[in-house]
Parts: sequence; structure tokens; C-alpha cells
Amino acid sequence: MHLRKSSERLAAFAHKLVKWFEQNKRSLPWRETSDPYRILVSETMLQQTRVETVVPYYHRFLERFPDVQSLAQAPEQDVMKLWQGLGYYARARNLQRAAAAVVEQYAGQFPRAVDEVRSLPGVGPYTSGAVMSIAFNRPVAAVDGNVLRVMSRYLGIEQPIDHPPVKREITEHVQHAVEQTVPQSFTQALMELGAMVCTPRKPQCLACPIQDDCTAFAQASVDSIPVKRPKRARKPLTVMALWIEQDGRLLVEQRQGEGLLANMWQLPSLEVDGPNGDEEVLASLARRRLAQLFPGHTEDRGWLVREGPSDVREFAEIASAKHIFTHLEWDVRVLRPIGVQFDPGAIDLPQNAQFVPTAQLRQLVWPKVYVKILYDVLKVDVATVTS
Repeated sequence: MHLRKSSERLAAFAHKLVKWFEQNKRSLPWRETSDPYRILVSETMLQQTRVETVVPYYHRFLERFPDVQSLAQAPEQDVMKLWQGLGYYARARNLQRAAAAVVEQYAGQFPRAVDEVRSLPGVGPYTSGAVMSIAFNRPVAAVDGNVLRVMSRYLGIEQPIDHPPVKREITEHVQHAVEQTVPQSFTQALMELGAMVCTPRKPQCLACPIQDDCTAFAQASVDSIPVKRPKRARKPLTVMALWIEQDGRLLVEQRQGEGLLANMWQLPSLEVDGPNGDEEVLASLARRRLAQLFPGHTEDRGWLVREGPSDVREFAEIASAKHIFTHLEWDVRVLRPIGVQFDPGAIDLPQNAQFVPTAQLRQLVWPKVYVKILYDVLKVDVATVTS
């Protein structure tokens, strides 16, 4: 491997970083343990999520699931409820699958070989490197977004860091450095530097322990590094959601078991591509969804009756909310049928739908956008974790 910095300079870099970390590290709960399970929980939660957001979730999660056995045996909905609000829900499912794999394949003892750790569901090169170095003090590189930013500046790399060959080059430099010092401290120090000093905007270069050997600082290119390839534009979707409430019960449905927000609960809905606030388009979607929920619904059936003249407006928009995913933008518009009476006890609903008493909505796992909608309409905080 061609090193942009000599082996001696990388060793000095690692030494300075560890010394700085020992004097400046934040007090964080996952720094009080070397339990690989707890390190895995913290690193999984910290992906795409700020530290201050993670701390209370970390405590609650480990209080409920203190070891791999308890997590592996838990109902998925219990796991997801404790995760609700953190987002990127596939992380929670993979974490539970990883716990199950440790129980089934390693008799509940966390594996200590890097290939075995990396084979666990949802555990990629970064997470396996973090577990191996922090929990087991093994010299394995852990390279995430913070590390890519720090190292691209330190090494003066002006190619896109999300280009695989560039990431491999940075990983090789990190691997060389972690072998020169205490892995447990170095990995955390590199993360801490990226979080607290070498930040995306307005980095605190004058407080940086490696400033004197930083190529980007020497070349006054800190603000232009790291370089990233342009992001793909998010796809806009309009989501028409139905509000059907009768006798203190709300009609809700569970999403399918795969894909975005798998197995979470929502209002009955239909999605259409693009932004669309046209009243008639939304009403048409609402009529279609009603027909799917209640095929052949007529007054003759006796359980769905529209009261009043036939020319009355069919739906009222009672709430709306927007939510941004990695590749999608949702514009959720909530429509309530006007003048319609339902008899929940007489309706044959689809298997994934049910009328739920509003007092029990907290027991279900909701996407963040619906947490907001339910609070706006009902003033009920469905994000509250129940025992």
C-alpha cells in the first residue's frame, strides 16, 4: 500500500489522538463498558443519529433487554416500540436478528473473531471494527462518516469519499494507525475528533491535536474536503390517509412485513408519485381506499351509511404532515369521510386492519409522521413507551 503519510507519522498521529482523547473525552454510557453486546447496541443506535438523542434510548433499551438472550426472545413489536422515534428501523430488526444469531450459533457468547462478528445480521465493516476494537481491544479499523471526514482532511484526499477505492484507501490508513496504539482508545478518539472538533461545518482546527500534520489545514482546503458525489434527488410521494373513527375507536392498518417501515402501523392509505394537493385527486384516492377496505359498501349492508344529501362534500382534510426519508419525501394528507356511520363490529376487515380504541394506540408502533398526526388530531402521544 502506498501511504500518503509515513508509518512514523501515522504512529505519531495515533499517539497524539489517544492522548487528546484521554484528556477530552465526553462521559457517555457506552464508554463505561467493554461488553460487546452493549457496544453493538450503542453503535447500531448511533448510526445516522445524534449522541444526545441516543442516550435515553440506550438506557431504556438495555433496561428492557440487558443481554442477547432477552433481546433474541423478545416479540418484535416490543423491540420496535422501544426503538420508536430513532428512525431507520431496519437497524432494530437487524440488531434483534444479530442477538438471535449469537444465541443460536454461539450459545449466547458473543463471538471474538472478526469474521464471525461481521457475519452477524446487519453488522458491516464499520460496526464489526467498532466492536472488535472497543470491546476486545483488537486492531481492526472502524470507518464511518466521521472517520472518513477526519482522514480525508488529514490525508488531503480530494476525491469523493463515497467512491469505494477512496474508502478502501482511507480504511488502509486507519488500519495502519490502529495497529500502532491502543485500539480501544484510538477508535473512540477518532470518532470523538470527528464529532467534536473536525466537524462538517466550521471545524475547530485550532483545537485539533493533529493540526500540525493535517494536509488540508496546511493547504487551506479544510472547507472543501471531504468531497462527495452528488446525492440522488429524493422521490416525492403524496400519501392519502383515511381517518375513520367510530365510538372511540380508530381504524388502523399494519404495513407489510418487508420494506420501508415494515410491520409498523398507520392510517389506511394509498400512495401516488409526486406532489399532489388537488382536492379531487385526494378524494378519488379516498374513495378507492374505502372500496378496498369495505368492498360493496352500501346502505343495504347496514354497516356503512352516508347521511345527508348526496351532493354534500365527501371528505374533509383534517391533518397533514411531511416526512423525509433517505430517498423519499412523504406528504401525508389525512381525509375524513363526511356524514358516514360505521358499525365496527359488523365489518369484515382485511387481515392487517382493525379498529383500535384510542386509549390503546400507544401500544402500537408508529412511524414518526403518524406520531405527529395522531397528536395533532387526538392530542395523544403514541410515542410513549408502555411497559
